[in-house]
Amino acid sequence: MLVGIHKDQYGKFCPFLQKYEEILDYNRINHIRLDASDTNFWNIIKKLDLFIFRWRQIDDHHQMAKTIIPIIEKEMGIKCFPNMRTCWHYDDKIRQYYLLKSHDFPMVESWIFWDKKKALNWIKNADFPLVFKLKGGAGSVNVILVNNKSQSKKLINRMFNRGILSGKIPGFGNVKYKDLNLYKTIHHWGGNLLRKLRGEDISSFWQKHKNYVLFQKFLPNNDYDTRVTIIGERAFAYRRFTREKDFRSSGSGKIDYNEKEIDMTLIKVALEISNKMKFQSMAYDFLYDENGKPAISEISYTYVDILIRNCLGYWDSKLNWHEGHYWPQYFHLIDALNLPDLMQP
Repeated sequence: MLVGIHKDQYGKFCPFLQKYEEILDYNRINHIRLDASDTNFWNIIKKLDLFIFRWRQIDDHHQMAKTIIPIIEKEMGIKCFPNMRTCWHYDDKIRQYYLLKSHDFPMVESWIFWDKKKALNWIKNADFPLVFKLKGGAGSVNVILVNNKSQSKKLINRMFNRGILSGKIPGFGNVKYKDLNLYKTIHHWGGNLLRKLRGEDISSFWQKHKNYVLFQKFLPNNDYDTRVTIIGERAFAYRRFTREKDFRSSGSGKIDYNEKEIDMTLIKVALEISNKMKFQSMAYDFLYDENGKPAISEISYTYVDILIRNCLGYWDSKLNWHEGHYWPQYFHLIDALNLPDLMQP
């Protein structure tokens, strides 16, 4: 048995990928590090039982993943994690909304326009505030609250003209400054400086968002969202509280792992969706609408692994609770390799 693991967005093998290697080594399963730019890449792919590519939000990864995964999975018949069914809509809130809404799953009401005139006409009678989002981005970076028609019109005009780069919505404070951490900032800037000195490209997001607009209904009185992560038929969950004087919770770092505080309706809904859509792994962000009903704001096949590891256990498909701490990579490998007796180090 041979597992191939593709490098991360920085050309390295980050701790998330190293965790796969640690588990495979512990179970004496052969694995190899891969780079799609290597001339022997496709010859090695032919020998694999599983190909792992944890691709992220950056534009380079988008174009690479959507090129190689369909060929490896569909044309060569090699198992992939994630497979296309799981990841084709990743980091695209419009695709996610269209997909889940088409199956009548509970989504936060959204309005998507591909035509500038229709968007401007709709905004005349819209109820404010509204949430404006770029279709890509994580940690609330591309999410803002617009309070009036004037702000909305400026955003619409910009989106159907010059466009907007990720993390640079004009005229609004960037949420990353609310989460400013000196150590992380120095680490990030230092890493970028080293990559620049080595002649590497440090511009992660080079494609502009343009020629569409996405508005989402603002749901007040949500002091937290609930992140439910489904891996196979296992459900992990925790609550993320909003930043001070802000409506955004993703990336806040304010997390409650108490499983007794989790609304079991959310677990049932997430399990149902993943089962019907045959997702290998999926994280769901739940809010409550004005009637107290669950509403999904977005989904993601990948996530921060330590947040799953910190959960006190998980629920199975029959809602039985299994106490313990588990790395998500462990269950990814169990399911993808069909090895229920795989051991966690």
